[in-house]
Parts: sequence; structure tokens; C-alpha cells
Amino acid sequence: MFDLSKSIVQRVYPSFLNNTSKKLFVKRDDLIDPLVSGNKWRKLKLNVECVREQKLSGIVTFGGAYSNHLLATASACAKSGLRSVGVVRGHELEARSNSLLEKCHALGMELCFVSREEYALRNEKSFIESFHMRFPNMHIVPEGGANYYGIIGCQSILLECGTVYDRVFVAQGTSTTSCGVASILSEKTVLQVIPVIKGYDSVKEMRMLYSMSGFDKEWTEEIMSNVRVMSDFHFGGYGRYTPELLDFMEQFYQETNIPLDPVYTGKAMFALMDYCRNNPQEEEHLLFIHTGGIEGGRNIAEKYQKKFC
Repeated sequence: MFDLSKSIVQRVYPSFLNNTSKKLFVKRDDLIDPLVSGNKWRKLKLNVECVREQKLSGIVTFGGAYSNHLLATASACAKSGLRSVGVVRGHELEARSNSLLEKCHALGMELCFVSREEYALRNEKSFIESFHMRFPNMHIVPEGGANYYGIIGCQSILLECGTVYDRVFVAQGTSTTSCGVASILSEKTVLQVIPVIKGYDSVKEMRMLYSMSGFDKEWTEEIMSNVRVMSDFHFGGYGRYTPELLDFMEQFYQETNIPLDPVYTGKAMFALMDYCRNNPQEEEHLLFIHTGGIEGGRNIAEKYQKKFC
């Protein structure tokens, strides 16, 4: 449905690599599709196939007001001829609250707005069962595609690269992408995860997602030994950013012609820059996974995005 061959591996030469012994490559998942960009289709692909194989009518999933996952699900379901339902955090919202929700609605997604208190229960068994009863014959996908199918789908990101890198950098929200990538890392490769949520316990969340998805505990611990967490680059919390971050993103765009977003990829690339500056002499091949997110970022930092997208 979506052409994954568009996701090239591109070598880039930003100025922060000057006077270092690093080579930087970017896996351009942001080029896959304007709406189902980045890692979103990776996490949805096998879920969509599950719906088709089980002859279900569509997908129910969850997200916030600026959720790229909601938009990706709406678009993927529309192209697949499937029904889509989005459970949105914020009972005060409506389809016209922002352009992302408007696009979801235009693509045929039924939007269900719930209070933040209700939304906090989204992973509780009783809450999920209530949506199974409300929307029978639908496949429920957790927020951000965080399930077994999402993890396995994200393995293809690294499989397509072919080369073994010394370090792989990826922004972290629900941990689905990082779990998928970590599960097929070479023993010689370190995965640097950059959580964009303040106070997010990356190791705990990754272990929990592996466990919920049926992965062996001993195998999980072996995988986690290659994961390093860079927890100081959330810039105040999810959806928050600073002039310093925006200035960095602007400079990076001017030097590489690659747009970043201030929610995920901008923060992760800033962390990568910091790593390079603190370890200039170590000769390494680095891979940055561009997970997309430009559409959601456009809503959160519209002024910035208008300049480059």
C-alpha cells in the first residue's frame, strides 16, 4: 500500500560533525507518505493485515489532539477500505479543533472525545472491553501502535539498511519503534533512545512492552543490554520546545534539507549532536532513524513548520 523503498538511507554532513571522527546516516522514513509517514506505517502494517485476515471491519485506536498515529490510522484505513475510530484525549475537543483532527475526520475516522481521566485508563482491561462492546468486530490498537504487531513491523527499519552501524539513534514515545529496532540489533551496535516525555522510564516501558507482547524475559534482558537512554533532551516535556531547539532545527534544515519536528526528531537529533560533541575522537558510523511526525509538529509549532514544509 505504501512504498517503503522511498525510505532511503542518506549520508548527511551537518556542521556539528566538524572536527569529529563520525559519519552520520539518516534513515528517511519521513519520505514514505505525507500522512502515514515515518514509523507509523511500520507499526500499522501488520495490524491492518490482521484486520483483513480475521475479516474484521476496522481499527479502534487512541491518541492526543496532535497525534500523528491517529492521522496515520485514518489514512491507512481509508486506503484499505476499513473503518477507523479514534479515541481522543480531551472531551472539550471536536473535529474542528485543529487541522490534524479535521484531516482525520475528512478521511472518515469516527472521533470519540473522552476526558483526560478516562483516557488515562486506556490500557485497563475494563476500558478496552467497553470499546470492544461499543465497536464489535473491530481490532483495537493501543496508542502509538504499541503492540506485538507494531514491534515486529518496526524491525524492517533496520533490516532495510543492510549496514551494521556502531550506534543507532531514535526518538522514543511509546517505545514501540525502539523495541522493534532493539530486537534485531547486531551485538556490536548500541541503540541510543531519546525519550521525549519528561520522567519517562525508558527501560521499564520497553521491558513492559516486550512482556505484554509475549517476549521471553531472559531474551528481553539480553536485548536491553545494548540500549542506552539519553533522558535529558525532552526540553521540558512532551510537545514542549525552546528557542534553542528551534534554532538548531533551522540550522540542520539549512545544512541538510531535512526537516525535523519539535516533538520527536528535533529532540533526538539534538541529543545526537550532543553525543558527537562530547565524543569527537571516537570513529563511528551513526544511524539516525527519522520517524516522521512533521504533520503533528506543524500543528504544535506552526510558525516554525511554515518556514520549511
